[in-house]
Amino acid sequence: MSNLIRWEPAREMMTLREAMDRLFDDAFTRPISMTGSLSAPAIDMYQTDEELVVKAAVPGVKADEVQINVTGDVLSIKGETKTADETREKAWHIRDQRWGSFERRIMLPTEVVADKAKAEFENGILTITLPKAEEVRPKTISVKAK
Repeated sequence: MSNLIRWEPAREMMTLREAMDRLFDDAFTRPISMTGSLSAPAIDMYQTDEELVVKAAVPGVKADEVQINVTGDVLSIKGETKTADETREKAWHIRDQRWGSFERRIMLPTEVVADKAKAEFENGILTITLPKAEEVRPKTISVKAK
């Protein structure tokens, strides 16, 4: 014996909210490579007791073509990836490599000493080490027994 399920058209209709969510998801999650520019490199950020470390993936960029600025509590990384081949007579099948200018601004979670910052570039990874300000570093207080 088979079970019959009653068809209810209202159950299958999409609510207005679901339709709007889907519209915004589709509109704002398109790949950046469609625009021809890379707006923000992927980053990792962590902190230790003494420093804040930011690692940014910027493949295809030379170390001297990256600008790093610290203004207040914002770290800014800027640069440009240039295409190696600008030939327009080719029939591209896939072109996923990103090119163009990029910029990433990051709110720093703690105060840093920007004058003592270091930046290293190795294998397409930019590592920025920012020492924490002395007043935000953890202090060890020893307890004396009486």
